[in-house]
Amino acid sequence: MFRVFAKNCDRNFDKWTDALYHAKSLIPQCKSLFEDIRIFYREDLIWIYSRSHKYPQYIGAGTYDRLARLFILENTEEGT
Repeated sequence: MFRVFAKNCDRNFDKWTDALYHAKSLIPQCKSLFEDIRIFYREDLIWIYSRSHKYPQYIGAGTYDRLARLFILENTEEGT
């Protein structure tokens, strides 16, 4: 469902939180301005990190809100 793609990394995850945590763990390895870390939902790019921006970017209208709801849903499912 989610795919994390970066230099030397191409992994698939079923949960948004797992994909996000893995992508964030790759940030220290992103040294060049020309390297980036991307998360895809199916075929759509939804999240990108690069040294050229101070913070990761959420791509697409409403993406941040949808992923925030998904984050809450996945974490409440783990708690029950």
